[in-house]
Amino acid sequence: MTENADWLSADEARTWRALHAALVLLPVALDAQLQRDAQLSYLEYYVLAGLTDAPSGRRRLSELAILTNAELSRISHLVARLEKRGLLERRVDPDDARATNAVLTEAGRAKMEQAAPGHVATIRELVFDGLGETGRDELKNTASRIVAALNASDLPLAPTIRKALRETT
Repeated sequence: MTENADWLSADEARTWRALHAALVLLPVALDAQLQRDAQLSYLEYYVLAGLTDAPSGRRRLSELAILTNAELSRISHLVARLEKRGLLERRVDPDDARATNAVLTEAGRAKMEQAAPGHVATIRELVFDGLGETGRDELKNTASRIVAALNASDLPLAPTIRKALRETT
């Protein structure tokens, strides 16, 4: 195939396929590890991580949906399941009675403390161990440039996503 501005070059296509494979396969591998070691799905872990990262241990369900790139209805069902397991509680937002907050419980915090070491070890094994310091810096810089391009784009990104993108660069 000849070079054409409407198509990726051969090198761009190989690079894109490698990135796409990583974007598809990494969450599957992380999900399998979390299911096996902590009885949490990848999405459940990152909902709990979103609560753990919040200073108050609470976030609106709509914010969790944006942070995890999941539909609000999916987050609502997931939060109900996590609540049944005692890992969080749903509470009406005191600032806006139309909104619901998820609040991390002590059991949820303990679950994250139990799950995080294995998850971190898997991330290190699958992502960082093969890179070395130079590779980690290159990956960080490359990912930061991609996030900056996304943040600067005119794509219809929600304000919370734009804020999260700004915080990662």
